[in-house]
Amino acid sequence: MKKLIFSAVLLFISANLMQTFACTNFIVTKGASKDGSVMVSYSADSHTLYGELYHWQAATYPAGTMMDVVEWDSGAKLGQIPQALRTYNVVGNMNEHQVCIAETTYGGLKELETSNGIMDYGSLIYITLQRVKSAREAIKCISDLLDNHGYASSGESFSIIDKNEAWIFELIGKGEAMFDAKGKPLKGWTKGAVWVARRIPDGYVSGHANQARITTFPLANGTTSITNKQFDKLYNVDVETIYSWDVISFAKLKGLYPKEAPDAQFSFCDIYAPIDFSAARYCDARVWAGFYRLNKIEMAKYENYARGDDLSNRFPLWIKPAQKVDVRQVMLLMRDHYEGTSMDMSKDLGAGPFECPYRWRPMTWELDGQKYVHERATATQQTGFSFVGQSRSHLPDALGGILWFSVDDVASTCYVPIFCSITKIPEPFREGNGSMIEYSATSAFWTFTKVSNFVYSRYNSMIKHVIEKQEKWENQSIHDINNMEAHLIDIYKIDPERAIAQLTNFSSQRTNEVVNEWNKLYEYLLVKYHDGNIKKEENGKFITNGTEKPQVAFPEQPRYPDSWYRMIVNDCGPNILMIR
Repeated sequence: MKKLIFSAVLLFISANLMQTFACTNFIVTKGASKDGSVMVSYSADSHTLYGELYHWQAATYPAGTMMDVVEWDSGAKLGQIPQALRTYNVVGNMNEHQVCIAETTYGGLKELETSNGIMDYGSLIYITLQRVKSAREAIKCISDLLDNHGYASSGESFSIIDKNEAWIFELIGKGEAMFDAKGKPLKGWTKGAVWVARRIPDGYVSGHANQARITTFPLANGTTSITNKQFDKLYNVDVETIYSWDVISFAKLKGLYPKEAPDAQFSFCDIYAPIDFSAARYCDARVWAGFYRLNKIEMAKYENYARGDDLSNRFPLWIKPAQKVDVRQVMLLMRDHYEGTSMDMSKDLGAGPFECPYRWRPMTWELDGQKYVHERATATQQTGFSFVGQSRSHLPDALGGILWFSVDDVASTCYVPIFCSITKIPEPFREGNGSMIEYSATSAFWTFTKVSNFVYSRYNSMIKHVIEKQEKWENQSIHDINNMEAHLIDIYKIDPERAIAQLTNFSSQRTNEVVNEWNKLYEYLLVKYHDGNIKKEENGKFITNGTEKPQVAFPEQPRYPDSWYRMIVNDCGPNILMIR
């Protein structure tokens, strides 16, 4: 997310860019999930993005209606395009047909950044969701929007799922129009973007995190791959790869790929977003960490690539998990801080005495002429919102699509089930309920932020209380949904509107319950860990001295770790020595 630029000639990219723009996606196919659902996860990470849940109601429009295109990042109006005659209900990043789209921005070659149209990446997502019923329709819709209205963002990786398929779709703009020596438009240049979309094989998982990942791909002279021009006629053909007709020819026209080089050896990533240390360590490392959780034996051999130590040892675009994955495991992938790896953020001096796996920005820094980096993990403090989209083919669309939604840092927040067919957004997630510069007591974002920011102060003691609440409420929601499924199907067959009303109420009630629980959690943590003390408890109650006017029992005051005391002594031991 946001405009992240990777230059092939830079070893380190701008610290300001790196700290502001970054997201993570994991994609799980039907055959890789325990219950046969297709899933995609997303964290929208930005230091300026406020976490709230968007909503577009289904509607019809008269022919000739125009709609504004508003850039997601800035809120600026970019232009207008014709409105669809009919649009679908969209809740966050999932529509009523269980189509879900997520993204991460990789930026790519700077020379291709310049806008040649009005479709920014956010508009591509949210306009497409209002117009399509399947992942393949989404690919075609994005292609048409780009061709007709041009592109206004940098390199993007999209995750597109429906109840049957999962695709990774990567694109990059074409920069400014190209002209010959006489000032005439160069033949072969058109507005829009070049792109490749690959269907993830069933039984596999994929992911991306601010670095393009598609390398070579099968060409259209086979039976598994077609260009977007062929796609218009062969929409129902069972293909594995779809790409823009000029994805290779444009690279040759631009001088990015030798004209005489074989098309079959063309690598999208290597030409449009070359790998360097920063791309591996800050970005692909997050994907590696998720893959590592799902198949340690297979992925351990790629840790040196994730660290940026051996860029030739790139791991594959998708892997088969050692065991099938459930929705809660995907949630846990989004809470990763490289625990148990050489990049574990809780183990070095930067974690402080309480093993806090976070580093305040800037992320890259220099000291005494040397450059260093703080890790950029999947779970990060600057998350605006996050979700796990779950599409389930064994249910009617209105019941099958769930956007497990959360706001703020995923590691200390809670995913709440939001059904794709709901007609009203729960108040704590409602747009306009607070902002980055306006506190709201009823806002989920500020409620979760209160907890996360307090937990950072004594992380290894407090985070266990958060984890207990996450396990309780996420498992409870999974259990409740399973139990009410058959009943809702019966209602839906007779009265779909009534079933959708029940889902709307359920999502709202569960959101309010979880937000209320986190408010209580904040109060509990504040009392228990007040002033660095830790109050003692027995049977769930704080221990008092038992007098007529009870006073709290003297609290625990645990030592810092010896390793931390040793660093203090090494720094200023003679000055604080008691006996001299």
